[in-house]
Amino acid sequence: MASIWTETAKAPHFVPLEGDIRTDVLVIGGGMAGILCAHFLQESGVSCVVAEAKTVGSGITKDTTAKITAQHSLIYDTLLRRLGPGKAGAYLRANLEAVEAYGTLCQNIPCDFERKDNFIFERDDRGILEREMAALKVLGAPAELTENLPLPFPTAGAVKFPNQAQFHPLKFLFALASGLTVYENTPIRELRKGCAVTDRGKIFADRILVATHFPFLNKHGSYFLKLYQSRSYVLSLSGAPQLPGMYLDGQKNGLSFRNFGSDLLLGGGGHRTGKPGGGWEALLAAAKEFYPQAKITRRWAAQDCMSLDGVPYIGPYSARTPELYVATGFNKWGMTSSMVAARVLTDLITGKDSEYASLFSPSRSILRPQLAVNAWEATTNLLTFSKKRCPHLGCALKWNPHERTWDCPCHGSRFSEDGQLIDNPATGDLPDR
Repeated sequence: MASIWTETAKAPHFVPLEGDIRTDVLVIGGGMAGILCAHFLQESGVSCVVAEAKTVGSGITKDTTAKITAQHSLIYDTLLRRLGPGKAGAYLRANLEAVEAYGTLCQNIPCDFERKDNFIFERDDRGILEREMAALKVLGAPAELTENLPLPFPTAGAVKFPNQAQFHPLKFLFALASGLTVYENTPIRELRKGCAVTDRGKIFADRILVATHFPFLNKHGSYFLKLYQSRSYVLSLSGAPQLPGMYLDGQKNGLSFRNFGSDLLLGGGGHRTGKPGGGWEALLAAAKEFYPQAKITRRWAAQDCMSLDGVPYIGPYSARTPELYVATGFNKWGMTSSMVAARVLTDLITGKDSEYASLFSPSRSILRPQLAVNAWEATTNLLTFSKKRCPHLGCALKWNPHERTWDCPCHGSRFSEDGQLIDNPATGDLPDR
């Protein structure tokens, strides 16, 4: 079933590319990150073209819960201990600035933008909340510890970030895209130095920015080792309570809550793509337990790229490709991370200094525990016998009976029952469909 955003926004239409063109910057990908990058580049006087393989907003952006917040679960205690106050503080500032940047843009775009407090709660562990608050105090964050949440179960409290936001992502995206040069149904088949090859023409550009969710170019950057994908699920419920904020369980794969109009959006059931996990069954059980009188009006699923260290990869695609850029690994926080990416990449491309460039650099160390997990999953699945194999790097596909799809446990590509590509990094359908 389509998301509530898809069903309540009118999409613009852009023609495919026909013939060869030249531009300063080519942005590959018409989701939130790509469109924001193109918007800020154009605003800076840089000629820019967006090439989208399908249609604007047809990828991951349409499936978000559309929370705009600098509070990315309970991460600041971890960031402070691992990165120190300088970089942890930079992460906080970059995302707080992103929230405000949305606020500024949304003043002129009717997209149901609302200021809301954000809460990360714990069911049992008060200690983790106190440690997070101690870290946030060091970083000077506008946060507080709160109790008595309007949730259908007891909690140990929550860390609250005031004055965050939520909106309708597709209304925002479509309005922003209407002022840009966009080519839809224009997949990039090959990247050469300064040139992207499509089915019906070439795009020559001084700089190329890959904003395709999972980077599709394998020979640079080692993203097939640095990323994995995770699925999560959303139910739209009518007849459920109106909540005065946005809420997320601090534990991995816990429940998420926010309202849109009269509906409550209940999220959860997360798991690594291609692996067993909570899925629809867990989320439907939660809805039945906590909101037995509510009616399910819509359901949809989202997919997120997860980095090795919880920080996105934003910057040059690799140390050897100075004219190729990337934005990926948003770790389930695609709205603020897209805005951060757009601001950082615009600075880099226009020759300005960015205080955040080193923090998000894709060339930073990959020596993290998750690297071993990703390598193990890839090796195991490459050695697994299966007639269905992912055309991305050859991993064995797993049948997902709940969504009736073929999913790749290595890198998260997904295909319909008859082999049509749904999610990248694969760039084409299954060969035996």
